[in-house]
Amino acid sequence: MGNELQQRRSRVLGPGMRLSYNRPVHAVSAEGVWITEADGTKLLDAYNNVAHVGHSRPEVVEAIAAQARTLNTNTRYLADIVVAYAERIGALLPDEVKVVYFANSGSEANDLAWRMARTVTGRTGAIVSSHAYHGATDLTMATSPEELGLEHLPPWVATIDMPAGLHGPSLEPALSELSQAGHPPAFVAFDTVLSSDGIFDPSPALAVFADQIRAVGGLMIADEVQAGFGRIGPSLWGFAASGITPDIVTLGKPMGNGHPIAAVVTTASIAQRFADSGYYFSTFAGNPVSAAAGMAVLDIMEAEALPDAALAVGDSLRSALSSIDHPAIKEVRGRGAFTGVEIGQSVPDEATARSIVDGMRERNVLIGRTGVTRNVLKIRPPLVFGPQHADMLLDAFTDTLASL
Repeated sequence: MGNELQQRRSRVLGPGMRLSYNRPVHAVSAEGVWITEADGTKLLDAYNNVAHVGHSRPEVVEAIAAQARTLNTNTRYLADIVVAYAERIGALLPDEVKVVYFANSGSEANDLAWRMARTVTGRTGAIVSSHAYHGATDLTMATSPEELGLEHLPPWVATIDMPAGLHGPSLEPALSELSQAGHPPAFVAFDTVLSSDGIFDPSPALAVFADQIRAVGGLMIADEVQAGFGRIGPSLWGFAASGITPDIVTLGKPMGNGHPIAAVVTTASIAQRFADSGYYFSTFAGNPVSAAAGMAVLDIMEAEALPDAALAVGDSLRSALSSIDHPAIKEVRGRGAFTGVEIGQSVPDEATARSIVDGMRERNVLIGRTGVTRNVLKIRPPLVFGPQHADMLLDAFTDTLASL
């Protein structure tokens, strides 16, 4: 059945839509931290951060259904739940950052943030990390060297090498490059866990970058699509540890627990300046059903203290991983429920990392890979991933290492 489905898929879906794992997962249902395959096998999901409060979470499902039975329309009409949800998001962010623009995906949110920064500053240049991924639209793909490659970036994009750029951080080389290209900088944007660069903590550098970009008239954008909503712990946002207040914050993946919703949040001043000469409306963005899903996610996060659990379980998991003595492991790093394990002591070892990911899949545990050479194991489970699940992951990991 799996092979037949894969053949049918290859005929009707675009060839760029790659499947994960050497033996693809054929998912038929999911609940909590478990994905069930067509043959009944249950897989421990340590990878899908979209299911923020657990797959098929009943409270989220019921909130979506109840709202769909009542009203679903767009932001050109007044709707209590949409305004209440925007207020609730604003309350979780610094006082200056309160104005919400809803979107349908992280890509759309980043696209709007990029456009907003360019409109407000009157500039065109962008600075991102050297292996960033910010989205799949034309504008965000242009700022995603993970997809395009550094050699194919447009002249209005400059990069900061990561992780080297975190030591003695400076935007000066990128600013000089943009100046020479005739594209003064509109913004610098960072995924605040540097998930595509290999999972690093940019907190010590973000304050420096914010000061430097603002000194030349640009804006600081925090891309929280991966890190946000408590994945890194009770501070909720990846930028929080740096002590900065970004000019724009973008949100996405976990907001609706699988329901498509995202947001751009900015200051009243920037919002007004954008409105003076720019415009944004999206038919489905900010609809009441999406807002209901988002509200339910926040309710669960708060009631079950999931950001606190993410920090505790993540720290414990990294401690256990760091204690494993194996020649393949170079470093274990991460924040909260976002862990990276770099494979290759002297040189990056992409082949072994790939073998580990597939070996874990054969032991019914799902993880992924990231980094410039894709040699960093990416572990980013739903926030309901508990100590017992971490133990299962560790057992599968040590067994996989032993089989190499």
